[in-house]
Amino acid sequence: MTQRKEWNYTPDLPLGVNPLFQWPLRPVAILRWYWDSWFPISINLGIVGLAYLSYFWSSPTLEDAAQPGFWIAEIWLRNCLLVLLLAHGLHLVFHRYQLQGTDHKYDPRPFPRQGRVFTFGNQLHDNMFWAIASGVTVWSGYEVLIWWSMSNGFAPVLTWAENPVWFVAIFFLIPIWESFYFYWIHRLLHAGPFYRFHALHHRNTDIGPWSGLSMHPVEHLFYFGTIFVHFFLPTHPVHLICHLMFYGLYAIITHTGFEGVWAGGRKRLHLGNFHHQLHHRYFEVNYGTLEVPWDKLFGTFHDGSAKAKEMMRERIARRRNQS
Repeated sequence: MTQRKEWNYTPDLPLGVNPLFQWPLRPVAILRWYWDSWFPISINLGIVGLAYLSYFWSSPTLEDAAQPGFWIAEIWLRNCLLVLLLAHGLHLVFHRYQLQGTDHKYDPRPFPRQGRVFTFGNQLHDNMFWAIASGVTVWSGYEVLIWWSMSNGFAPVLTWAENPVWFVAIFFLIPIWESFYFYWIHRLLHAGPFYRFHALHHRNTDIGPWSGLSMHPVEHLFYFGTIFVHFFLPTHPVHLICHLMFYGLYAIITHTGFEGVWAGGRKRLHLGNFHHQLHHRYFEVNYGTLEVPWDKLFGTFHDGSAKAKEMMRERIARRRNQS
């Protein structure tokens, strides 16, 4: 009997974390890590640009947001359209029409799948339903809450004129905060009573763009709860939009299931995240991101190598023997 190949494609292994947290320190590697994360063309920079466009073209003013109005529906429609265009655009390009082939697809299995485990018996329809009905609604609800809170003095507001350096710095701090918040909230969701909610997301052992925001409403409340930091940290509405887009759109992009956009034999834009793809396959590794290596600190890091897989099995076996 022929054994199925575990992975169709992997990046260079073992995976490495942010060199800022490696010893000895390598200043050039650290600078390269942060430069590549933002410039010259990156997902991070694209989200910042999209946040500004959304702020100017499809958001209320602080004066308008002081009272309920059509602006609430406008925010939901804007976020829904962004999710629809990005997630389904990536799905059509990479999965439906396979315009880039399958050479750089991580999982060898075709996506989407059918089965009773999925709502409507279809993985794609399941993912789309939960991403829009729950994901976009919770995302937009939190955005509306902070807009209203800023307008009515319940959340502090920062302007460019007050502190332009801090105004810019906040954009660069969002991924770092995301790494901290996401690790701990993700560990919580894997704990006893909470996993019943997170299990909906883990229906997806092979993933596509729509899988990123396919979560139970309770998990969405936790996931987008990162936004409560705006009640304590002075920020501008454009930071709020960027912060939520980083959580919402980045989840879609990193669940593409492919390494990235390739042309002329080179990767032109990084998309998928093999580090997180390992989590969907093995469940109990890589709860966080590579930006801040919490998984390394707490012994749950899987770098994609055979040695890491064996260490994972030994850790799980020890835990079962102790229980």
